[in-house]
Amino acid sequence: MAKNHRSDRTSTDTASRPSPGEILDRLASGPSRVSRITHTEHLPPREGRHAVWPDRIRAEVIAAVQSAGIEHPWAHQALAAEHALDGDSVIVSTGTASGKSLAYLVPVLSTLLDGSEAPNGRGATALYLAPTKALAADQRRSVKELSQPLGNAVRSAVYDGDTPVEEREWVRQYANYVLTNPDMLHRGILPSHPRWSSFLRALRYVVIDECHTYRGVFGSHVAQVLRRLRRLCARYGSSPVFLMASATAAEPSVAASRLTGLKVLEVADDASPRGGLVFALWEPPLTELHGEKGAPVRRTATAETADLLTDLTVQGVRSVAFVRSRRGAELISVIAQERLSEIDRSLARRVAAYRGGYLPEERRALEQALHSGELLGLAATTALELGIDVSGLDAVVIAGYPGTRASLWQQAGRAGRSGQGALAILVARDDPLDTFLVHHPEALFDQPVESTVLDPDNPYVLAPHLCAAAAELPLTEDDLLLFGPATAELLPQLEAAKLLRRRTKSWHWTRRERAADLADIRGGGGSPVQIVEAGSGRLLGTVDAAAAHATVHEGAVHLHQGRTYLVKELHLDDSVALVEEANPPYSTVARDTTAISVLETDVEVPWGDGRLCYGSVEVTNQVVSFLRRRVITGEVLGETKLDLPPRTLRTRAVWWTVTEDQLDAARVNPEILGGALHAAEHASIGMLPLFATCDRWDIGGVSVPLHPDTLLPTVFVYDGHPGGAGFAERAFHTAREWLTATHQAIASCECDAGCPSCIQSPKCGNGNEPLHKRGAVRLLTVLLKGAPEKPAGESRG
Repeated sequence: MAKNHRSDRTSTDTASRPSPGEILDRLASGPSRVSRITHTEHLPPREGRHAVWPDRIRAEVIAAVQSAGIEHPWAHQALAAEHALDGDSVIVSTGTASGKSLAYLVPVLSTLLDGSEAPNGRGATALYLAPTKALAADQRRSVKELSQPLGNAVRSAVYDGDTPVEEREWVRQYANYVLTNPDMLHRGILPSHPRWSSFLRALRYVVIDECHTYRGVFGSHVAQVLRRLRRLCARYGSSPVFLMASATAAEPSVAASRLTGLKVLEVADDASPRGGLVFALWEPPLTELHGEKGAPVRRTATAETADLLTDLTVQGVRSVAFVRSRRGAELISVIAQERLSEIDRSLARRVAAYRGGYLPEERRALEQALHSGELLGLAATTALELGIDVSGLDAVVIAGYPGTRASLWQQAGRAGRSGQGALAILVARDDPLDTFLVHHPEALFDQPVESTVLDPDNPYVLAPHLCAAAAELPLTEDDLLLFGPATAELLPQLEAAKLLRRRTKSWHWTRRERAADLADIRGGGGSPVQIVEAGSGRLLGTVDAAAAHATVHEGAVHLHQGRTYLVKELHLDDSVALVEEANPPYSTVARDTTAISVLETDVEVPWGDGRLCYGSVEVTNQVVSFLRRRVITGEVLGETKLDLPPRTLRTRAVWWTVTEDQLDAARVNPEILGGALHAAEHASIGMLPLFATCDRWDIGGVSVPLHPDTLLPTVFVYDGHPGGAGFAERAFHTAREWLTATHQAIASCECDAGCPSCIQSPKCGNGNEPLHKRGAVRLLTVLLKGAPEKPAGESRG
């Protein structure tokens, strides 16, 4: 929770700390290091603007806030509280550490205090939803601290998968501020709504924290979970107000309305003060090694980030390094610990990893060590990106562009949370998008954050939630408007599949199994795979089913809390991977093959002689082998074949075709056609995150010199989620800008025949073969000459 006046540091400590610029100068000392900084952005500090709390806020709550060191609210906090008390759903969309938590907590606590004085019943209740367990636990600490002067009027409790069974009944019966996550709401609370009836009957507020994270398929699922919640609340006679908090996002009220199905007001004028931020873009150097096709190998972002985290720890600078993958977080912490041990063994214990898949007790211990300052450095996945109060951080290192500008600023904002100046460093991966961004800083610093993309009407999302809703209460025609326009079309299909049965004017769930189990809201594609130590039977953690083929196949290297394991067996039927501790001098990367077929073309527009299309496709993917790579350099040591079953995916895609005449104009002959298409596909996937709220791991691609459905050379880019996630549709509507940026990224790269900075992909299932850089540039040049002037979306008819 933001503290408007009080800092966690003493003034002496603040004065003695080096400035962000001085910290960066030390990191960049030496001729080889200075050249790695491609750009430095200085964001000036900002003065705060105070206001007064609405007079309807209880005096006891204001006193409690003041005793926490907050004399007056910022103007946006007071305005959000005013809307909440007026009964208007509202989203507070202001920067990191701007006090969003307090903006919703004050009206909620005041209302709970009013309700505690009611003569009968449990009084008013509130529900808090966070995307992660860690954030809910962190918010519970803040609520307990703030509400302590209010006595028993506020009874807060976390209700999630880690809550002991013996505590759950007390939460249902007595807690009036319940903190949970969408998963538990979906699987635990809503299906058991009769046991929660007194809580739902009195529900006044639903707080949705970090709501910008609810995007793509996950966001679409959460949107339907919230509609089910609203439906049950109406059944018990309540109509809660939704209070939402988000890092700065484009059109926050539009995204919030799409998520909740309600009209939502927005408060986006950030009145909080901000310390100055020094933001450096950092490109690792080229090494003497050569990779696939003889391309020069750039030092990995993982190794570079580990060095920076080591140096920051030696300086005594409290830092977090954000890493995209669980394995990357583990690897960075291991490398940093090893290097710190050579300097001072005591320092090695002050660096750790934090990621999803840890056991609850491991997560809690790490969070506490970070809070206390026992840890100086942490290598973390986005599990720590969201809202957890880590006041006092001096620096953030971001290992690779996180996929969206919203996420980038969210991560950068974790430093300087006590109001002091802060340092943020984006370390580029050897990747087309990262390379483009560190050499085009205007794409980061002069552009607004993205709009949140979600589609609650996705039939793959909506259908299981209609079943879950029918199991909770029989569906009626009155529910059609609540669940969206696609509902009327889906209900007959669910009847035909014998999932629902219509009786008079309502639809009923027909099966014995739990309907909620049909909807996998995280998109994991099945039960998580448990990672078990073969010798002891100890559970180390879990991995999503969808990622299991690529990450815990036989022979895969698995890192956990600084220890390295080799996967000995993967049992897909039992969802178990057996591992043994080992110390291999390499990491592993899976290779796969992908085939695609067109199911239906929704929209087709001419691009010169070629065509740009959007529609439904079926993708068949199979992990076929894995590479062993040297940890620091990325050098390939060998490849091992695998025998894993294929996985199929029905999703949405954008694709473009070219004709023989266009190939002739581009001087692309049959010998280089496959390489030119493949190179254009890789680069376009790498550049799409600039135009859609995704990262390259959310999407996939296939290029074919002669596709059987189009009968032409074709490049496909598809959403990596069942039913689609809105990314391919966004690509279709921005195709001219998107493919122009793709052309520029390839053409401006200084390499000769293609490299990871332009056309090579880290997830290519074909070993980046074949690729033809110059052919791709000529092909895109000809394609773009035929692009219509107006956006593709305006061609719908």
